[in-house]
Amino acid sequence: MSSIVISEFMDAQAVEDLRARFDLRYEPGLVDDAPALRQALAGAQALIVRNRTQVRAELLDHAPGLRVVGRLGVGLDNIDMDLCARRGIRVIPALGANAQAVAEYVIATAMLLLRGAYASSAQVAGGAWPRPALSEGREIGGKTLGLLGFGDIGRRTARLGQALGMQVLAYDPVVAAHAPVWRETGVQRRELDALLRECDVLSLHVPLTESTRGLLDAPRLARMREGAVLINTARGGVVDEAALADALRAGRLGGAALDVFEHEPLPAGSALAGVPRLLLTPHIAGLTRESNLRVSSLIAEQVGAFLRG
Repeated sequence: MSSIVISEFMDAQAVEDLRARFDLRYEPGLVDDAPALRQALAGAQALIVRNRTQVRAELLDHAPGLRVVGRLGVGLDNIDMDLCARRGIRVIPALGANAQAVAEYVIATAMLLLRGAYASSAQVAGGAWPRPALSEGREIGGKTLGLLGFGDIGRRTARLGQALGMQVLAYDPVVAAHAPVWRETGVQRRELDALLRECDVLSLHVPLTESTRGLLDAPRLARMREGAVLINTARGGVVDEAALADALRAGRLGGAALDVFEHEPLPAGSALAGVPRLLLTPHIAGLTRESNLRVSSLIAEQVGAFLRG
């Protein structure tokens, strides 16, 4: 039997599947109890996390027998990958398992932002009739979707956008200009500045690295097409939140939706408080009943297989 520690929430059936084969400690709130988490890892061979558990030296130093980290998601910025590699610790992300959920979030949110008519329930129920003010919404068909990052989630988002009649452009320096994926998907490759100028909807799908931190700063936000909408389901540090708030207050952008933030949860007095045409969700774009089942099942299977050798 091997010891597995799960420090954040995981689908119940996947937990029970692991419990049947391994010595298991599952506490979704363990991420918020650092001493208990360090103690739990003293004899652990596997750790399963989401995005809040910081898998860094201060944690790994308390896990001398750790062999594998399972990530219930795809972002790895909360895991010190170099240190894990040096210590021989395998890191397994749930690649592809929540891509459909994120892609659907992007397209649904883009439609909400473009139409701008779905916050009127209280007014209408109270007897108001704001029909003239809400009659200038925009259709998503015929608009240009720009994808900053063209991995699996970006490609799924492209397919959904194309199905609704959108033209899709993408910037991804990792995908070569001659790569077959451009021809196969019908997505047009652009450099970053051109992408910003041409798209009506900009959706971010890049990891948080030194090169992407602050990538969408004030000058780049100013290059976006007037009235365009921005959707970030990637990582909060990619967007300068104060600059985005300024652009929305100035009326240059048509709207924005942020599912991820520089600091999570948002601190009191955030620059994003009270900003017009801004939708905020608590890092849930990739979380649905279906995706949680897929992510949890995938990680349970792969971590279990790794421990069985």
